[in-house]
Amino acid sequence: MSAPLLDGLNPAQREAVMHGEGPLLVVAGAGSGKTRVLTHRIARLIEDDNVSPFEILAITFTNKAADEMRHRVGSLVGPVAQKMWVSTFHSACVRILRRDGARLGYPSSFTIYDVLRDLNIDTKRLPARSVQGQISLAKNELRSPEQLADEATHIIERKVADVYAEYQARLRAAGAMDFDDLLGVTVELFRTHSDVLESYQRRFRY
Repeated sequence: MSAPLLDGLNPAQREAVMHGEGPLLVVAGAGSGKTRVLTHRIARLIEDDNVSPFEILAITFTNKAADEMRHRVGSLVGPVAQKMWVSTFHSACVRILRRDGARLGYPSSFTIYDVLRDLNIDTKRLPARSVQGQISLAKNELRSPEQLADEATHIIERKVADVYAEYQARLRAAGAMDFDDLLGVTVELFRTHSDVLESYQRRFRY
């Protein structure tokens, strides 16, 4: 282990950086050095364990955090970091769906919509932002329009389910997804096409 990769790490951070094969759960709060630990762990895997940079998948929540992680990894392992998968969850899903989304009927050049629009909604009774929020929540919970309709207990919830179904139909007709679909459609792809899932499992060992 090259000493600089352990410099400035506390015992818990060192343990995470030095962890070998298998999963590791680290619970850490804001400002506790999570990005530092992850980037130093990536560098250790490459330098000490001879892991290919292309076998490592580094995921975070925001573009800012992903950019910072990529920069830090680059300072430790060099230019190869620019070719690694260091990204947000959504950006990683876009890459997967651009390559394999055709298995679910999406064109590789699918459009990403970030707003709900052009639906005939009584905005006084049912504000568009409220509808969009409920649809977004349903998608993040992997609930389909049919599930939402089945679970509806009053007319407003049934209307939201109807809008959700129409919205998804329009997206599919346009060969498009919204931001929430990027995660859900990737889950659907992996669940329904085991060969695609296995190809990424083989590629990303870490």
